[in-house]
Amino acid sequence: MNALLISDPLKESIGIEVDDIAKRLVDFGFHAPTMSFPVPGTLMIEPTESESLKEIDRFCDAMIEIRNEISEIENGDYPLDNNVLKHAPHSAEEVTSDRWEHPYSREKAVYPLKYLKKSKYWVPVSRIDNVHGDRNLMCSCPSIKDFE
Repeated sequence: MNALLISDPLKESIGIEVDDIAKRLVDFGFHAPTMSFPVPGTLMIEPTESESLKEIDRFCDAMIEIRNEISEIENGDYPLDNNVLKHAPHSAEEVTSDRWEHPYSREKAVYPLKYLKKSKYWVPVSRIDNVHGDRNLMCSCPSIKDFE
């Protein structure tokens, strides 16, 4: 398999977009896949030829769990705007804060599968607004004067 495009009509029914799925994959320790290219509203999954079967299986387990989380939203277990997908990825700073205003547990947020308790990638930041960032690009580099 070279590439796989995933598209699902979840945006219209429960508001889940490919962005939400891509960011939730980060909670599982995966780099977010390419979004909306070459087809708008899709995820493009491209495992490399060097990926082990174990890693492919781990990815499949993550996608199955994400589908289970989507089913929980569809069933009304979690609100459309306050669920693990809409708030992914979850940073260590967020889940260790005294303030937690989500209807799902901290454990569900960061350890959706048991193996993550032994080996967890912690994201440096929580969810960011991609569209705002794309439209309001600001350089955070030091000023040229700092190098004089």
